[in-house]
Amino acid sequence: MWRLSPSRPGERLRMRAIRALFIRHGAERTQEGRSLRLLREWLSPAQRAQFADKGYFEVIGGDTGRRYRIYAGASTNVCEVDEKGYPTRGLCFLPLGELPIGDVMLSQKIALECCENRALAVARRFAPTGFMFWRSRLLG
Repeated sequence: MWRLSPSRPGERLRMRAIRALFIRHGAERTQEGRSLRLLREWLSPAQRAQFADKGYFEVIGGDTGRRYRIYAGASTNVCEVDEKGYPTRGLCFLPLGELPIGDVMLSQKIALECCENRALAVARRFAPTGFMFWRSRLLG
């Protein structure tokens, strides 16, 4: 008969690591997983590390040079940040269609870097709250 609970203290950590590895390997085969892999390929090494560590990455606007932070998510996940790194205004813009999160985030990155003014023209603005951007789920 199989035991469901680990008998040794170190075995529990080992089981968690195996489960996390299995989930990550299986997730790479889904639309979400493929979209996140594509996003990571388009990120610079610094952005990739930032995304893996903090759940967001920063881009510089191609028209104004402003700094934007893109959090993991598909809407209300972009904010402009000041010199100290504090969110000053939130932005909501995304491509048409139902796309995986990684594809949405990649389109937001490209839009801000290549045609910032056009992206800002269609974006809905909102006041960012610390709670909204405080913790982001780690997808990187």
